[in-house]
Amino acid sequence: MSDALATPTGLESHYAAQLAADLERNATEQERIGTEVQSLQEQLRALQRDRELLLKMQQLLDDGAAASVRQAAATRKARVPAPRETAPRAKRTAPKKAAAAKAKPQPKPKPAEGPTLIELVRTHLGQQSEPRSAAEVTTALTQGHPDRTIKTTVVRTTLEKLVAKGQAQRTRQQNSVFYSTPDAPEQTKGADDGAATAAEKPESKD
Repeated sequence: MSDALATPTGLESHYAAQLAADLERNATEQERIGTEVQSLQEQLRALQRDRELLLKMQQLLDDGAAASVRQAAATRKARVPAPRETAPRAKRTAPKKAAAAKAKPQPKPKPAEGPTLIELVRTHLGQQSEPRSAAEVTTALTQGHPDRTIKTTVVRTTLEKLVAKGQAQRTRQQNSVFYSTPDAPEQTKGADDGAATAAEKPESKD
């Protein structure tokens, strides 16, 4: 009977020792976690203080930037003169427009004087024994009619119109374009020489 009663007593002491160890381990773990929590709370408070400081610094920078922008805008406004120049500009442009309007009607009576440009170009080509470029035609017409303003671009356009009408023909030599009358007989440049050539034609045929 004594041995039977001793066995439960040994189990109880074993469980009691196990429970005591578990309680001690639990207390140690709580102490460790508590220490970590306290450390984390201190870190959190430090981060919060840093955040407040950073926000204050950001606000100061924003205020300074806004002040700089306002100062720069005020400086620009001070440099820009008052809108007084608009009136003088309008006054200046008004006489120019009036002068231009007066100057435009002046060239109108010119077309009534003398032959037209297309007639001059056609006549000049008929007097040539060799094809002529637009620049050569322009030079000849300018020398023959110094009172008229003749441009190469206008002469070239006129020559192309004659080509389109079949009153002139276009030939290309290398990179240049030359014009002549279609199937025109060979003539010298001078009008007198042209008449002499016409008089000599029957003899040449014989």
